[in-house]
Amino acid sequence: MAMKGVLDGKVALVTGAGSGIGRACAVAMAADGAKVVVSDITPAEETLEDIRRLGGEAIFTRCDVSKSAEVGALVQSAIKHYGRLDCACNNAGIGGVNALTGDYPEDSWEQVIGVNLTGVWLCTKHEIAAMLEHGGGSIVNMASILGTVGFAGAAAYVSAKHGVLGLTKTAAIEYAPRGIRVNAVCPGFIETPLLEHAGISKGTETYTAIAGLHPMKRMGTPEEVAAMVVWLCSDAASFVTGTSMLVDGGYTAP
Repeated sequence: MAMKGVLDGKVALVTGAGSGIGRACAVAMAADGAKVVVSDITPAEETLEDIRRLGGEAIFTRCDVSKSAEVGALVQSAIKHYGRLDCACNNAGIGGVNALTGDYPEDSWEQVIGVNLTGVWLCTKHEIAAMLEHGGGSIVNMASILGTVGFAGAAAYVSAKHGVLGLTKTAAIEYAPRGIRVNAVCPGFIETPLLEHAGISKGTETYTAIAGLHPMKRMGTPEEVAAMVVWLCSDAASFVTGTSMLVDGGYTAP
C-alpha cells in the first residue's frame, strides 16, 4: 500500500541513513509518502526493511560523501530510479577523536572536515543542480548544537558544524529566488550509535551527566529529529529557508 503524508509524491535522499538519525529520517520520510534514496558508506538493509515494512518505497546507493564523483552518482541514482529529486537530508557525519585543539591529530582533522563539512557541501552542490532542473526543492543539512557553541575536545567536529550553518545560510540566499530552500537542523545529544561508540551509553556516568545538561533532563531520540526534518522538507515550511532549527531539549537556552 502506498504511503500518504506531507511528502506524498516527493523523492527524497538521505545520507548516513544506515543508523541513528539518518535511519530515522529515511523511515519518517517514507512514512510521510516520499520515495527514498537511502545512502550510507556501508549497507543499510535494516533501514530498507523498516521502510518496506511500512509499505514505503526505497532504494540503496552506497556513497562516500567526501568524494564528489560518488556524490554525483548518488544524486543521479535518484534521477535514474525516480525521475527527480525534491528533498534531501545531508546527514552523514563522524565524530572524530577527543583531543585538545593544540594536540588534535591533523589526519583526524582532515577526515572530520572532509565528511562533516566538505561532504555536506558536495551533497548540497549536486542536489542543487538536480533540483534546479525540476523547479526547486528542499535541502536539510544536519548540523548540531555544537554548530552554535563550543565543546572542549571536539575542535574538528565543532568547526565543521559551524561551517555547515554558514554554508546553509549562503546557499539559502543564493537559491531562494530559484525555488530551493536550504535549512539546517541542530540536534542536541541524541541517543544514537555515534554516542554509544564514544562511550556515552545509558547507565554510564557520562550519559547521566550529559543528559542533565538539557533542561528536559534527558537526551533526544532520532525520531524527534526526524520529525523536524520532515517538516522542513514539506510544503508546510514553504516560507522557511536559511535558518537552523534547534532540537535540543533546551540545551542552548540558558
